[in-house]
Amino acid sequence: MKKIVGFIIISLAVISFAFPTFSAEKINVSGSTTVLPIMQIVAEEFMDQNPEVDITVSGGGSGVGIAALIDKIADIAMSSRQIKAEELDKAVAKGLNIQEFEIAKDAITIIVSPANTKMNQIDSQTLKQIYTGAITSWKDLNGEDKPIVVISRDTNSGTFEVFNEHILKKDHLAPAVLMLASNRAILDEVGKNPDAIGYVGLGYVTDQVKGLFLDGVEPTKENALNGTYPISRGLYLYTPDVPKGITKDFIDFFFSEEGQAIVEEEGFIRIK
Repeated sequence: MKKIVGFIIISLAVISFAFPTFSAEKINVSGSTTVLPIMQIVAEEFMDQNPEVDITVSGGGSGVGIAALIDKIADIAMSSRQIKAEELDKAVAKGLNIQEFEIAKDAITIIVSPANTKMNQIDSQTLKQIYTGAITSWKDLNGEDKPIVVISRDTNSGTFEVFNEHILKKDHLAPAVLMLASNRAILDEVGKNPDAIGYVGLGYVTDQVKGLFLDGVEPTKENALNGTYPISRGLYLYTPDVPKGITKDFIDFFFSEEGQAIVEEEGFIRIK
């Protein structure tokens, strides 16, 4: 009996050695909360078609994603702005050969609550005055004598970077501005507060808020593509080198008909 038991144990060991445990190919993606809803759905579809692939997706903002890429924590960075010169310098110093892929277009949309019936449009100069603290009450904009609740993305955000460059002209935000970590958080806050104003990517705009004309131009896909809307932008993916293997297949999927259809379904602007 003892000899038989020993034979079984040895046989199982041989079988275990002959058939090693399967390990999935992993892709770690980090960055922009604007790109996040596109990425989540594209990643899910890609994994459905490629069960051997495991894609992890996290937000945090464009700056966070690019930093993670440079630090070799992320395989792909999502960004709602182009990579900065100083970030490229850091990447080169670490031996990286950063590659850029524009996957969609967007229009940063200024939003207020639908309860704010008197506000349907705004100009860039007035918007700057609101965010820098020169205008603090709705009465200065033909509204009620109530303070404006001003909401912005945090400074790690690519959305903030573009807003800062085109609207603030790099002037400082007023101390009272509420900084939030995601487009979704801004959408929810503005939607429930009739005294609030904020900005989000076009794909986040729902009927819980009202998008304003900016400098007389409506934030639409057409106006973003033709360049007439003042704060149009690209949405990007970055890799540490020329993508290969499954990472290349995943990047390519964004440019397929299926990938671009997801971009459009999420309210953003397809590029092909």
